[in-house]
Order: sequence, then structure tokens, then C-alpha cells
Amino acid sequence: MDKYQAWVEEVIGKIREKMDWVSEKNKDKIPYTTDDSGCYDDRGDMTKEWSVDNGLNWWTNGFFGGMMWLMYQDTGEQKYADIARISEYRLEQCLADFYGLHHDVGFMFQPTCVADYRLTGNERSRKNALHAAVLLAGRFNPEGQFIRAWNDLSGDDTRGWAIIDCMFNLSLLYWASEETKDPRFRHIAVKHADTVMKYFVRPDGSVNHIVEFDPQTGEMLRSLGGQGYCEGSSWTRGQGWAVYGFMISYFHTGKEEYLITAKKIAHYCMAALDESGIVPVDFRQPKEPAWEDSCGACVIAGGLLEVAKAVPEQEKEMYRQAAFRILDAIYRTRSDWSRDCDAIVRNCSGSYHNPEHHVTMVYADYFFMEAVYKLMGNTGLLW
Repeated sequence: MDKYQAWVEEVIGKIREKMDWVSEKNKDKIPYTTDDSGCYDDRGDMTKEWSVDNGLNWWTNGFFGGMMWLMYQDTGEQKYADIARISEYRLEQCLADFYGLHHDVGFMFQPTCVADYRLTGNERSRKNALHAAVLLAGRFNPEGQFIRAWNDLSGDDTRGWAIIDCMFNLSLLYWASEETKDPRFRHIAVKHADTVMKYFVRPDGSVNHIVEFDPQTGEMLRSLGGQGYCEGSSWTRGQGWAVYGFMISYFHTGKEEYLITAKKIAHYCMAALDESGIVPVDFRQPKEPAWEDSCGACVIAGGLLEVAKAVPEQEKEMYRQAAFRILDAIYRTRSDWSRDCDAIVRNCSGSYHNPEHHVTMVYADYFFMEAVYKLMGNTGLLW
């Protein structure tokens, strides 16, 4: 018996029980977080005064659908596919409107459209995913060899900005290249990953969140602290995007440099991980206030489990054990299985300097669930 089997079976039992009613209650929503009553909000609510980058285009809007596809993959229940498609088809409006879309179309359309197509062969989903991949490829700057991140932010010229999060969005380009047999998508993904490897990953395995390049010449200008504590620090969710993201690139390309880079980042994370398994917002933040980010914790855990799949047998347990320590800490001390809250994972933080801390985030639930299924041995993943 796998040493984690009893734990996994217990947790998956609770996931199935909670998702059974959470899915029904929120089937018409595209949630991001919960309100004071514990109920999910709805970023797809077109009656609200969301900004162009903060409503239907919000970057996390694919994760509730992704959770439903995880449940469909697990249980085979048709209701999860039906609920997943409600938010998936609402996101088509983003493609039609165009304005407000950004590099995170991978996060939006990979766990919805690509997942649907892979699991069911839905041609409508394939078309939408390819549309999103073309838009993502169009953000590539050939001088700097990077994919531009955000559209201009309040007062900031972001034409030369790339961020570590985009390592996940590359999965959409790899899929599009494999699906269409067109190497252009893959070329862009590899060029971006190579740039990140060169300019984002520090010698000790910590990573920058934001790097700014001259959009005309491609010259690196500076790095920025972004959502971490400060420039030069180590935003933990960014560490997760990096280790998991380089594993995505490794599995799609076989480039050994990506595995080596992912392992270097993983070892930095494991060395910085507290014995408790609780993960801070930034590995280099002050001891007080002790802000946590359970979402970053779940992403790191998923990345460590991906590394474990690619290393020799004698090395696997080191990564699996570190991932389990994180997931067990979430399960025992940072989760809510009651009907008082729609979300599972607690104590998430968007960024170190955000005035709000220790909230719920739908993508924390997604990555927690995904990692638990990985421990179960379910390798039919969405990325």
C-alpha cells in the first residue's frame, strides 16, 4: 500500500462530499473568493460594475470550471461536465470582446476549454482554446523573446513587463502546437521559457516576480518585487509558478535544462519550508506580521509532485514527502469542510502588501484538489 493512500482516500472523500453541494449551489457563478457569509462571489456577473480587467476577464475565471473537470475525471458524473460548461461558455464573451484580455488566457481557457476537449472531444471547446492560444502568441515580443504580461496598469507602462506566472500559460501554447502540428506555438513557448530561465531564476533557486525589458530592444532593464515583500525577495506563489511551470515545459519538450531549473527552484522551496508545512507570502518576509499564502503552498506542492514524476526512483520520495507535508498542513489546519463556507482552503493572500490577508481563493482549492489527485496517482491532469 502506498504510504499516502489512507490519507488520500480520506481527503478525496471530503472533496467529493463538499463539491457535490458546492457545485450545485454555484453552478451559475464564476467565483473568485467568498464574501462575509461564506458564499462565493461571481466575477461573471455582468450586472455589477466590474472593471474591464476585473470582471469576466479576471484571470482566475477558469479555475471553478477546472475544479468541475477534476470532479468529472474522478467520478464520471455528467453533472460536473454540465456545470463546467456553464462558466466555460460564458468566457466566450471575452474572446468576442477582445479588450481586457491578457497573457493569463492560459489560466482561463486551459482548465476549461482544453480540459473539456481532452476529456470529451468537444469541438466548440477546441475552437475557443485555439482562439485563445492565437491571442496569447500575439503577445510575444520577438526582440526580448518574452510574452508581455499585463495590459497597461493604472499609470504603469507594462509593454516590456513579463512575469513568472506566465510559465503556466505556456501550456496553452504547447497544447495548440501539438493539436495543430504547427510549431510556431511551441517556438514561442520555448523562447519565453528560455528567457525566464535566464533572467528570472537566481543562482540560489529563488525567482523574480516581474522583469522589465525594453520593448524596443529587448534589453533587460530591471526586476520588480511585484506581489512579494520587495525587489530581490521570494514571493512563494511565484516560486510555485516557476517550479511547476518549468516542469510543464520539460514534459512538453524534453529539454533537460528545464528539469534542472525546476529542481533548483524546488530545492530552494524545500530548504525554506518550515517544519509546520505552513507557507508564508514570501520566503524572505519579516517574521512579523506572519502573513501566509495557502494558495502559494498548494501550487508549490503540485510542482514538487511533478518533479517527483521525472526523477530517478531513489529521489522521488524527497519531493513527495515535502509536497505531502504542505498538503497535510492545509488539510489539518487550513481547510474548511463545513457548509458554512463554499471554499475549502483558508489563509490565502494575493500579495504581501495587499491590505487583505488570509482570505479564500478559488484557485487555491483547484491546486489543492489537483495535488491530492496526483498523490492518488491520477495523472490525467489538465496542463
